[in-house]
Amino acid sequence: MARRSSLFLAILFFLLSTFALAQQPSQQQPSGVSQNPASPEQPTPGAESKSEQKTGNVTRNEEPVPQAPGFHNDVVIRGGTLLTVTHGKIENGSIYIHNGKIAAIGKTVEAPASATVVDATGKWVMPGLIDSHSHIALDGDVNEATSPVTPAMMMKDAFDYDDKAIYRALAGGVTTSLLLHGSANVIGGQAVVIKHKYGLGRDDLLFPGAPQSIKFASGENPKRVYGGRNQLPSTRMGNFEVMRQAFTDAREYIRDWEKYDAKVKKGDKEARPPKKDLKLEALADVLRGKLLVQIHCYRADEFLTEMAIAKEFGYKVRAFHHALEAYKVADKIAANGVAIATWPDWWGFKDEGWDGIPWNAAICLRKGVRIALKSDSEDVTRRLNQEAGKIIHYGVPEDEALKMITLNPAWIIGVDDRVGSLDVGKDADITIWNSYPLSSAALVDKVLIDGDVYFDRSLPGLGLTHYKEGQ
Repeated sequence: MARRSSLFLAILFFLLSTFALAQQPSQQQPSGVSQNPASPEQPTPGAESKSEQKTGNVTRNEEPVPQAPGFHNDVVIRGGTLLTVTHGKIENGSIYIHNGKIAAIGKTVEAPASATVVDATGKWVMPGLIDSHSHIALDGDVNEATSPVTPAMMMKDAFDYDDKAIYRALAGGVTTSLLLHGSANVIGGQAVVIKHKYGLGRDDLLFPGAPQSIKFASGENPKRVYGGRNQLPSTRMGNFEVMRQAFTDAREYIRDWEKYDAKVKKGDKEARPPKKDLKLEALADVLRGKLLVQIHCYRADEFLTEMAIAKEFGYKVRAFHHALEAYKVADKIAANGVAIATWPDWWGFKDEGWDGIPWNAAICLRKGVRIALKSDSEDVTRRLNQEAGKIIHYGVPEDEALKMITLNPAWIIGVDDRVGSLDVGKDADITIWNSYPLSSAALVDKVLIDGDVYFDRSLPGLGLTHYKEGQ
């Protein structure tokens, strides 16, 4: 009887404790935030909110739900060490954010009393990191390897906005990435630029107004892919013949349309337009300067040939990617205004990488080449800050190393007027770190994109401020 009574009391105590805990409201909120916006209005019991859709007996929340205060209006980040990238370091500085833009920055700033204050005392604040060469969120759709020339392919059509790699890069401080076609083709598809607003819908992650880039590739990859099928190209000569023929065809396509337009202007009622060709239309846009040309290229001789072909057909090369032998012809790369997107210490991992050296970036920098450090890896994109830290060891000054993961990749992507530095008027894409950002021990505390927090390490679980059911 005594044992039964003890068991009954234990069960009763458990039920009462569980009921009491269930009645307590959650008090969790991000650390370092002093003025929080009001909580969203709670729906009336029994009423279905606008964001919910019912399927059978299951209610699914299809829209992002704020899990923490959303900094949508006025925000002040106060008390941190600011690494501006363009105008030095500001100790104990402040940033005022208004409507998603940096409105003021300095030792002190003026802001409305109602602004949300983020206390960054003892922390480091810098622009969001930018990855100018990534293939995350594209699943197995990186290469359309059915033809060596596929410029009409749009990486946006393969973009998986729910890929967890977007979140992992966000947690490492990355706010913008250029998602490129692979390097199987001499002329590949067109890239997509994203902001890492993980948890929102697909279109919300697309970088509005970002220029369109297109991916070219020279060297081993195209000749291996198509040579293995006994197709053109199977050699480096074949790679460049394919490229020249493609742009010769594009020139003829432009001329055909110019002839047609001239006839129409003269009132020729019998004029017939040329057949629309998406491949040639994309190549024509390269010749018209409408697409930024990003080229996968390792060897010095290939840099020279790529720049010669660009000059022959009248287009500009934006950047050479990987570029392990850039140090051999750095003066010529600089003279052509071409940037490089490279690694600090990758070499010898393939035939084209045998002559790679860790001083590549430092030598190119002294010759006047604009340099970015990129990932080309789902893993490396999580620690671009450490890549910049390593490059200092190989002779690059700290201020230039910071540019290599912020302002310089922004230029390669064509968005340096919007992101890449802490300057008035730029998008408030900002990272807050618990220690010096280029240290291997540094962790990201918060990430703001367009002035809103998308990652906060103080939150439970994954630190997400936006999520969808099931994430």
